[in-house]
Amino acid sequence: MTCNEIISLLQEQSPEEFACEWDNVGLLVGDFQQEVKRIYIALDATEETISEAVQEKSDMLLTHHPMIFKGLKKVNTLDFTGKRVIQLIKNNISYYAMHTNFDVKGMAELAAERMHMTKCQVLEETCQGKDGPEGIGRVGFLQEAISLAACISRVKQAFEVDTVKVFGDLNQKVQKAAVCPGSGKSVIRNALKAGAQLLVTGDVDHHEGIDAASQGLAVIDAGHYGVEKMFIPYMTEYLRERLQGIEIVGQPVKQPFLFV
Repeated sequence: MTCNEIISLLQEQSPEEFACEWDNVGLLVGDFQQEVKRIYIALDATEETISEAVQEKSDMLLTHHPMIFKGLKKVNTLDFTGKRVIQLIKNNISYYAMHTNFDVKGMAELAAERMHMTKCQVLEETCQGKDGPEGIGRVGFLQEAISLAACISRVKQAFEVDTVKVFGDLNQKVQKAAVCPGSGKSVIRNALKAGAQLLVTGDVDHHEGIDAASQGLAVIDAGHYGVEKMFIPYMTEYLRERLQGIEIVGQPVKQPFLFV
């Protein structure tokens, strides 16, 4: 099967036109007509990830976060990104990224499902789909009102994380919740406007967190990687169910940093 045929399958799940204007998704490195027999799936296209794809004898690398965001004026081994581009080309690996298009058409629903949320609506509208507004994150209701302390345990279990950062009163009761995988400090205003009592996300800074809590919005920051790593098992299963004769390898969970 060619790279282009696999891309068509990926676009059925997350069409590239749903990506935000500032984003860079699609085939970032490689040949549309390349024959693909093995796909390696990860969250980020780090040098370590690319080396693993090479070791796995992969023909295609699929990640959530794009390796290339800005234009490249030079591609050489002295440039951080250029070095990785060269590594991919030398090993004949095509590289595809599905970022905010997957946030819109996959990640948000997955996160809400893991939290067992109901009556969900789009948290931040970014585009219009054939069935109505589409966008980043979801806001809905937990099955019952619970304390923030109890919700912490639920988030840890839902996203399989050991530690979280919390802003808010642990005794506060929450039921209307917003979830935004990745970096969610930009949706705090949307969550407040929607009347949410809780926001589950990643990358919330000190000032944004305490300001949200002071306005009645508790925040559970489970980490950017922590909330988005579900991309790997989801896409691994998605492609295994639809591709015959192609091996799909998902990168093992690897936290990008440690708490010590």
